[in-house]
Amino acid sequence: MDLESGAATSKLSWVNLSRTLLLAYQSFGVVYGDLSTSPLYVYSSTFKGKSKKFHNEDTIFGAFSMIFWTLTMIPLLKYVFILLSADDNGEGGTFALYTLLCRHAKFNLLPNQQESDKEISAYKYGHSSQTDAASPLKVFLEKHKMFRTALLIIVLLGTCMVIGDGVLTPAISVLSSVSGLLVIDKNFTRGELALLACVILVGLFALQHYGTHNVAFLFAPILTIWLISLFIVGLYNTIYWNPKIVRALSPYYILKFFNDTHTQGWMSLGGIILCTTGTEAMFADLGHFTAMSIRLAFAFVIYPCLVMQYMGQAAFLSKNLDSIDSSFYDSIPEPVFWPVFVIATLAAIVGSQAVITATFSIIKQCHALGCFPHVKVVHTSKHISGQIYIPEINWTLMVLTIAITIGFKDTTLIGNAYGLACTMVMFVTTFLMTLVIIFVWRKNVMLAMTFLLFFWAIEGMYLSAVIMKVPQGGWVPLVLSCFFMVVMYVWHYGTKKKHSFDMDNKASLKWLLGLGPCLGVVRVPGIGFVYSELATGVPAIFSHFVTNFPAFHQVLVFVCIKSVPVPYVISEERFLIERDCPKSYRMYRCTVRYGYKDTQRNSGEFENQLIQCIAKFILMEATEQLEFSAKTSQSSSSFVVSEVEDFCVDNSFPSIQSLELQSLDSVESPQLLRRLVRFQLPNSNPSIDPEVSEELSDLMEAKEAGVAYILENSYVMAMTSSSVLKRLVIDYGYSFLRKNCRGAAETFNVPHICLIEVGMIYYV
Repeated sequence: MDLESGAATSKLSWVNLSRTLLLAYQSFGVVYGDLSTSPLYVYSSTFKGKSKKFHNEDTIFGAFSMIFWTLTMIPLLKYVFILLSADDNGEGGTFALYTLLCRHAKFNLLPNQQESDKEISAYKYGHSSQTDAASPLKVFLEKHKMFRTALLIIVLLGTCMVIGDGVLTPAISVLSSVSGLLVIDKNFTRGELALLACVILVGLFALQHYGTHNVAFLFAPILTIWLISLFIVGLYNTIYWNPKIVRALSPYYILKFFNDTHTQGWMSLGGIILCTTGTEAMFADLGHFTAMSIRLAFAFVIYPCLVMQYMGQAAFLSKNLDSIDSSFYDSIPEPVFWPVFVIATLAAIVGSQAVITATFSIIKQCHALGCFPHVKVVHTSKHISGQIYIPEINWTLMVLTIAITIGFKDTTLIGNAYGLACTMVMFVTTFLMTLVIIFVWRKNVMLAMTFLLFFWAIEGMYLSAVIMKVPQGGWVPLVLSCFFMVVMYVWHYGTKKKHSFDMDNKASLKWLLGLGPCLGVVRVPGIGFVYSELATGVPAIFSHFVTNFPAFHQVLVFVCIKSVPVPYVISEERFLIERDCPKSYRMYRCTVRYGYKDTQRNSGEFENQLIQCIAKFILMEATEQLEFSAKTSQSSSSFVVSEVEDFCVDNSFPSIQSLELQSLDSVESPQLLRRLVRFQLPNSNPSIDPEVSEELSDLMEAKEAGVAYILENSYVMAMTSSSVLKRLVIDYGYSFLRKNCRGAAETFNVPHICLIEVGMIYYV
């Protein structure tokens, strides 16, 4: 038995190791495309524009030493060994850190959150915050809304800088790769190279709607060949030109570098920090791989190849000081120049592709957390949920990237902008990680402050240098970030004010009960889905609708589709069904919960799933009433609401098996592209109460009669007593975004033939 157990364990370990190695290989083409193409422009950005006294062997050695220790301290130590452990249910990135903090402390400013959300299994990932003793620091920060607002602004700033990377990465990568043509033909002008780069960029963005899954199988092999090329060329240059470069691994050469160069050496840090571009992708793309696979890929492949390549370039430059402007391509031996040039161009395209796709994912996360206007999200793969395409963002990025490429025509100027964006993202990530250490990991505050001060000292040194490059191109990420931050914050502010209006003007339960099951209003056949942002109460649009048109459907469902601060919500926990009225009213409430990385696929199955969940809820409710009939009166509606509030669909519940659901293609209305759900109740099952059977029959009849979607078509305006700034933000900024973004009907994929829009004016 022990032998068999040991063999099984050994086999399982081998399978896990094989899977990890396969994921590590696949990560080359997704995670490391940007980081592995940085040798194309780091040395040229570091030394270009400096005086001739700056170009000597000692400064070359010092620059390589700075690059080596920067790669060691930031990507290897900070990200690989520390940050990859701060995942949120396997997801990484800025929003993952923010949602972790929001779940372990009351830092959340997002509306529409409920206590029942804490029952989601993904919500309890890691340490449970409910049993923690509230520290004085935690209590202090939770009480001050100003801190929570500042925290959200910091998160949005880091996110906007990442979006800026989506603009700058394709520009600098493609332009650097095609600049190799200058080595072959000096007659090429910067304008011609920029034009060639723009042609490649247009093709790159034009192919985005096909999705990366169609060419993804090529990404890893291309980057693998590229990394092998970097290592071999770097090793050759080190041995052939100057083997003494190995001494520069000592930090002594960093001190000597600054002692010899002074101010110029400090200014050159803006180019050296470019060796870390794409580092954030290791953490942001964690959800597609595993922490171990990313660690193995970087520590055993990416890191050695990059160090060897930078060492080889430094060895070449130490003996060829005139090749500063095109150090990478000049250092390539002539027999292998064209193969390396081709693979470099392909690697630049792959790296740009990965960053563009990551930008789409970030925009989707911002939208899920109420910080970005509604946009069209197209899922380009049926099997891989993370592969999406957003047309509006794609074409916006293309225009901005081409404008920067044509406007600068120089990788050094673009590198100044790129360096500022990367450094700001790292700065924000370090701050958020410090809060995670305190509030999520519950470590000592002094340990967290040590982490903060150590890495802020390193990143602050680089930040001080890149800020000085603002007039020489560094203003680009600042302008882009300010633009996107204004859009995000205006949308978030308007959304919060609109939600507050809904909460203050929602109809009371007493008013709804006063309508009666059939008194004062006409109940028409069918099911009415009333969409609202409210998770509790009767939305104002319904009372407005009934006031002007005193009729509603035989079965009424108040639907709230909202995002919760977790990456994914499993299907069994997605629908939360409640009942606000007596059974005879046939009114239900359904809260549909999605994580910030969930894919809300616009399929016709949503309608069927919702109705099936209501049917299961009716059976579960009946079973609960039978179990507690001795303690609770059947007419006590408050018990039903409080007890079933936290119920979600559970396929293992025994009473569900008594309900058979069959999906049949709709013959009567094929133009609706919907399917009818027919409920067949077994007559011989004595456990089903006649009242329950009648309610299920009514649900079946209503479904067959048709479904109508009741959505708001609102206008949001500031009150006349509001300040000038508020009226400017609401009446112009938020209203402009609402008019020009996707409407609710398109977002929820509501068939126009079933749509009923209720117009309202919100005075906030």
